[in-house]
Amino acid sequence: MHNTATMLIELGAIILALGLLGRLAGRVGFSPIPLYLLAGLAFGNGGILALQASEEFIAVGAEIGVILLLLMLGLEYSASELVTNLRTQYPSGAVDFVLNAVPGAVAALILGWGPVAAVALAGVTWISSSGVIAKVLGDLRRLGNRETPVVLGVLVIEDLAMAVYLPILITVLAGAGLAGGSVTLLIALGTVGAVLYLALRHGRLISRAVSSDNPEMLLLVVLGLTLLVAGLAQELQVSAAVGAFLVGIALSGEVAEGASNLLTPLRDLFAAVFFVFFGLSTDPADIPPVLFPALLLAFVTALTKIATGWYAARRAGIKSAGRWRAGGTLVARGEFSIVIAGLAVGVEPRIGPLATAYVLILVVVGPLTARWTEPLARKLTGRRKTPVGPERAAPEPAKV
Repeated sequence: MHNTATMLIELGAIILALGLLGRLAGRVGFSPIPLYLLAGLAFGNGGILALQASEEFIAVGAEIGVILLLLMLGLEYSASELVTNLRTQYPSGAVDFVLNAVPGAVAALILGWGPVAAVALAGVTWISSSGVIAKVLGDLRRLGNRETPVVLGVLVIEDLAMAVYLPILITVLAGAGLAGGSVTLLIALGTVGAVLYLALRHGRLISRAVSSDNPEMLLLVVLGLTLLVAGLAQELQVSAAVGAFLVGIALSGEVAEGASNLLTPLRDLFAAVFFVFFGLSTDPADIPPVLFPALLLAFVTALTKIATGWYAARRAGIKSAGRWRAGGTLVARGEFSIVIAGLAVGVEPRIGPLATAYVLILVVVGPLTARWTEPLARKLTGRRKTPVGPERAAPEPAKV
């Protein structure tokens, strides 16, 4: 009874603190992710006050947070949109991978962490934060800009690549041999391909089977199906997060929209718990030794993301100002970098502190580069400001 009371007190204090931190972040105009990470650092091992009774519950909540993050991401896209983006944006996706994954891999090798850590750190530096970037685009009123579909296209390619990258990472971290790793990868690719095929051909039937006019029933069915598929995917070594992502893709239309509205508060709650849990599992004393590499890596990969966005916007025929805005918008890293680092800490513990510092830097710098990269580039090149009109697309809102 005493332990239960202690756990409730700790959980209540954590959730209340997260709400206050989120409100503070909203007023300042920044993502709450760095505040959640700092809260975890403050109350984890080596922090101000270590939590005890609620740690196991928070660990389970963190896993649910990752699953809901990927589910909601999948609900944003239909299978046809993913296929279309893959066909049109794959050159930009390839440039994005080379420019942003390679610095992470090279950094891990220079630090002497080995090839397994290199695969993990490559993912940390590669994937931008869809959540932070979507919020920045809304805050800066750029959803109708011509470069915005380009930014979203790059993010879609990254999200789809996660469905392939995560199984590869899990296989590498598990130390599976060539034969075992190949089988796992084939299962993962086969699963992704099968779900995309079913969603393209029979998406309406799947959505109809899940659909319900009762919000409570819809919530229970979608959440239960997601957790079930995520658990089965993990049993197959495909990754629970990928399973959740695929469930989101398979649902479309009104079902996807209704499920998204119902699950958004749950996603926000458990995602916040996930960031806190990652902070709890990181000792603040481990951050200073990796702070300089994190700063250097953040600087390099901020520049490479700007180059990625510039290239992608150039391919789409966007003018110079829009190219710089696209590049600056893509800089922020966040949830997926932490997810990848969380998977890898068992093999290389130093990835956790480095990823924490790296994300803290870029989740703060990202909104600033989104706002100031284009004016700075214009000043340095001596160009006059381009009128807003030609840089805007048709009036229909872009999908985020």
